[in-house]
Amino acid sequence: MKEEFTILLADRNPHVRDLMFRELRAEGYKILLARNGMEILKFDDGHTNIDLLIVDLAIPDIEQASFISWLKSRMLSLPLIVHSFSSDYEAYAQTLGSAVFIEKNENSIEQLKKVVSNLLKQRDGVVHILKQN
Repeated sequence: MKEEFTILLADRNPHVRDLMFRELRAEGYKILLARNGMEILKFDDGHTNIDLLIVDLAIPDIEQASFISWLKSRMLSLPLIVHSFSSDYEAYAQTLGSAVFIEKNENSIEQLKKVVSNLLKQRDGVVHILKQN
């Protein structure tokens, strides 16, 4: 089993980023932070091993349609959690198909931690199965 998973967390709100950073770090994850689209894209350089992406769709500094296309291309190899307001997600729900949506609210951090844990356990199991074959 992998010892430490790396999560890229992208949110425009510094208070949300700080809270999520603290909570997920306390669960033992390595957290990379992005506050805008350009910072997200810099981690997509092929040298950064990311196990999971958590993103707010209303991230600044990037054109929405291009961002959604990029997310879809990354979803082929990377689990995605959209942590956003439902009004931001509804326009792209069909397009993002396999992404897990968690509505942003004052209690969403506990649900987020459970979903992160489940997705990473599934991902780790798939990695082990592939290595055995």
